[in-house]
Amino acid sequence: MIAKKIFLTKGVGKHRERLTSFELALRDAGIAAFNLVRVSSIFPPRCKLTPRAAGLKELRPGEVVFAVLSENSTREPHRLIAASIGLALPADRNTYGYLSEHHSFGETEQQAGEYAEELAAEMLATTLNLDFDPDRSWDEKKEIYRISNKIVRTINVSQSAVGDKRGLWTTVLSAAILIGE
Repeated sequence: MIAKKIFLTKGVGKHRERLTSFELALRDAGIAAFNLVRVSSIFPPRCKLTPRAAGLKELRPGEVVFAVLSENSTREPHRLIAASIGLALPADRNTYGYLSEHHSFGETEQQAGEYAEELAAEMLATTLNLDFDPDRSWDEKKEIYRISNKIVRTINVSQSAVGDKRGLWTTVLSAAILIGE
């Protein structure tokens, strides 16, 4: 199977049981009704990034669904957690892109998302044997990476949360959901 479409989603859940907080995060992300299979991080050539609502309409409850998933949990009150998926898309749609998973403590959604995008761009560059320096490759005006004169667009989906003040499990997740034919 080669995915033809991918959508990004995120969620957060809180509960006294860790597993239930994860389930609630899946529900918040809209993907709890599927049997998720974790996969590594290639964005297939000619794959289309689609909105979450459109992607969900193509899936059926109970379906086995492949996903790139990042998650993090804590039961420490007031602890900041984040989970992020970064995506690096080359200008040439016939070339594959790269997804990265990043989960952290003490980072905001924006910080985690920027780091995940940088990871995805770096992994794509090294996979394609291209030089990559995130500080020199970033075109701030256009908000794109230029890697060996190849334009790479990056985006992310990130979720952060602060650990529940009463010590409930708090779980965050971000996911890229792959849709086949």
